[in-house]
Amino acid sequence: MAHKTINIKLKVWRQKDAKSKGSFETYELKNISVDSSFLEMLDVLNEKLVSENKEPIAYDHDCREGICGMCSLFINGRAHGPDDLITTCQLHMRKFSDGETIVIEPWRVGSFPVIKDLMVDRTAYEKIMQAGGFVSVSTGGVPDANAIPIPKEDADEAMDAAACIGCGACVATCKNSSAMLFVAAKVSQLALLPQGKVEASRRAKNMIAKMDELGFGNCSNTGACEMECPKGISLAHIARLNREFLTANIKS
Repeated sequence: MAHKTINIKLKVWRQKDAKSKGSFETYELKNISVDSSFLEMLDVLNEKLVSENKEPIAYDHDCREGICGMCSLFINGRAHGPDDLITTCQLHMRKFSDGETIVIEPWRVGSFPVIKDLMVDRTAYEKIMQAGGFVSVSTGGVPDANAIPIPKEDADEAMDAAACIGCGACVATCKNSSAMLFVAAKVSQLALLPQGKVEASRRAKNMIAKMDELGFGNCSNTGACEMECPKGISLAHIARLNREFLTANIKS
């Protein structure tokens, strides 16, 4: 059976750095396997550009297994492209049609300045984590699995929240560029566990303050973040974040 391929046209955002004015450049690729991933297709494009003595396109990637969250691309108007619950590296070319024009952009978020082309600086997320997304209590050596009793429902919900990979899709999708879903996930994964109680009175307060300081917007309440999150992080975590924030303010 013949291996199916497609011909595509790419409109790719090129930008030297955060201060430079960027623009779209158009490229054409032929005979791209529908079984290849989106990043493999970009590899082919870069090999073509290098062979033509042109500068390759800069884009972030690492694990290519949907774990690291680095492959932050806005594809045809959607974070990570036209599929659900996936990162860009998990997007395959079978999602596109022969002859289709594909528009590729970086995250359009002021708090994530462009480094070059399709790469953005997500250091802002790290600063939010440094503000309160940690546990300082000494837990000693590795305890037995049942040494600290935790209800299964709480453990499951904490693990669901911990699935957040910090890719930034929620911020890039939100019309207000809010980081509420990211912050909520990181607060939930600690707030539900006994080890996270030490910082509970200040965690949400400090992380939200840092989020505001870094220029992220307010929650839009539209739910777009949950829809485009590659890990399906629930909006229910934002409700918990609001409760934790209110509790912290009452205590202080």
